[in-house]
Amino acid sequence: MDSAAARDPVPPVAATRPHQITTPFGASREDPWYWLRDDTRENPEVIGYLNAENAYTDAVMTPLAATRDALFDEITGRIKADDASVPYREKGWWYYVRFEEGGEYPVYARRRGSMEAPEEILLDGNALAEGKSYYQIGDWAISPSGARIAWAEDDVGRRQYVLKVKDLATGAVHEDGVAGIAPNLVWGADDETLYYVENHPETLLGYRVKQHRVGAAPAADRLVYEEGDETFYLSITRTRSERYLCIDLRATVSTEMRCAELADPSRLFVFAPRQRDFLYDADHLGGRWVIRTDWRAPNYRLMTVADADVGDRARWQEWIAHREDAFIGGFELFDDFIAFEERSEGLRRVRVIPKAGDSFLVASDEPAYVMGLSTNAEPGTHWLRYGYSSLTTPQSTWEVDVASGERRLLKTDPVLGYDASLYATERLWAPARDGTKIPVSLVYRKGFERNGRAALLQYAYGSYGASSDPRFNLAVPSLLDRGMAYAIAHIRGGQEMGRHWYEDGKLLHKKNSFTDFIDVTDFLVREGYAAKDRVAAAGGSAGGLLMGAVANMAPDRYAVMYAGVPFVDVVTTMLDTSIPLTTNEFDEWGNPAEPVYYEYMLSYSPYDQVKAQDYPALYVDTGLWDSQVQYWEPAKWVARLRAVKTDDNPLLLRTDMEAGHGGKTGRYVRFRRTSEWYAFMLDRLGVR
Repeated sequence: MDSAAARDPVPPVAATRPHQITTPFGASREDPWYWLRDDTRENPEVIGYLNAENAYTDAVMTPLAATRDALFDEITGRIKADDASVPYREKGWWYYVRFEEGGEYPVYARRRGSMEAPEEILLDGNALAEGKSYYQIGDWAISPSGARIAWAEDDVGRRQYVLKVKDLATGAVHEDGVAGIAPNLVWGADDETLYYVENHPETLLGYRVKQHRVGAAPAADRLVYEEGDETFYLSITRTRSERYLCIDLRATVSTEMRCAELADPSRLFVFAPRQRDFLYDADHLGGRWVIRTDWRAPNYRLMTVADADVGDRARWQEWIAHREDAFIGGFELFDDFIAFEERSEGLRRVRVIPKAGDSFLVASDEPAYVMGLSTNAEPGTHWLRYGYSSLTTPQSTWEVDVASGERRLLKTDPVLGYDASLYATERLWAPARDGTKIPVSLVYRKGFERNGRAALLQYAYGSYGASSDPRFNLAVPSLLDRGMAYAIAHIRGGQEMGRHWYEDGKLLHKKNSFTDFIDVTDFLVREGYAAKDRVAAAGGSAGGLLMGAVANMAPDRYAVMYAGVPFVDVVTTMLDTSIPLTTNEFDEWGNPAEPVYYEYMLSYSPYDQVKAQDYPALYVDTGLWDSQVQYWEPAKWVARLRAVKTDDNPLLLRTDMEAGHGGKTGRYVRFRRTSEWYAFMLDRLGVR
């Protein structure tokens, strides 16, 4: 294809330098681009190389600037400038989030008693972000009396937050200087006490829970708990009853909760001791605990235990039994019912179980959709609020009367210029090479013809049991309106079809994720949804690993690929326990210090499996301050691809020098990268 994006500019070439990576059992391999790792982010040679890659990307994209800018205007033109969330009531206040015209960041506000009362601004994200190239509010919490707000903010993109507290009556902000924390805050029993999670200075993972007194110096903060096992993630919550502070310790195959009365955190008790292959979480209301657990129940069940019997698993009583055909997800407790998310038939639904009467699934009118519990701040209500979306329906907030079954729509997020009736969605089942049926969610503009000539973008993630639900994407109509189809492949490694779907796509079964993705592509082409030479693929983070592996395994299936913040140097990263997330994820990927995992991981690691062959056109992006997937992984991968691949297809590396794993956070600016990738993709697919 004679493409405007393929001519003239010359890409930078990264130098090679000898460097051996060794394992504890003696295996070694050469990594000539290891020098691109700079933990300080200050090495001028490394920064110079990243800037050179950005300059090359700028040059390649120059002929496509008009398309990129038009796409940006088109996508952001769908955003309602002065939108607001559906208010929810809590302790006599109505809370909501709104945006101002031209504002990149949200404004958090409330009104006392009713929405007709005067507005009180809690936090103005635009004012707080002024003068900063990056800004994010990671968490916020209102004190027990409602007089103060605490929040965690990050102005670097490294996901290392700073604690701030504001007196709402006066507007005075307490600059207590508590830094290096996770975005996870819980107020204590009064307006003076806060609990937070402190991050480890090297691994950047939460490992301590501390108690802070507002106005006190961080050195005076009291240690509540410290976790010594680096394979566990740590977070804190307050129970539904508002009686307990709970520390949630979570590894891939093991969990443990430690709880204490909010008024006395020194008396922590272990809810159920950790052990391998035993997962649970619990909440408290009405004098009893409700537990969601995989104990003798791979798809989970719900159990209960009285306050007096906590700590003895033998006293747990089954409430909602395990089902082979349905996975129980998150739940919410109410005085007169319980609601939980259920995955069945590849969809995420909401099931309600009243105290009196039969359980029921909340209804939907589309074949492929996603439901989820929304903000339900008060347990005494008979109305359940939930969110709903599909590939054609923008995010909507509904509520259902549990007693009568009445449903009412509270809001559908406005999408300016968008008419849902012009689009159609399908749920398909693609056969994998081992006979497994892979669910596929597909959307296109009505009038689309299955004639084998269209262009297609296929997306997937497929790791950590995280499901890629078919929800509305504000940018996708720009593709559909140009005649493309968009598909989500619900590959193994996610949890769309239950716990076994996840188990079949991790550790020594990880390659199922990659072959599922390829097999879905072959199916869609075979069924006429796309031309075989007009397929694009996209994935980010662990989905970027997917892209890298698929590019090595089946480069001829794709004309162009997007790999966002891609986890592509699997073996080197998993051998280095100083890198954030490494030790937590041995049960996801395997520990390459063990030969069986080393050899298997090496056999699919995208960086290690680059070979002398033709590759699709590639758009790769990363953030210099990424703490999840370090920037040097995609940088090294691109350098190796440039040195080895045999084609002349463009290979772009875009590094955001001022952001981390999620890129820019503003509601408009975050679409800059999407617009650039879309322009590149449309050009490579020949879409006008």
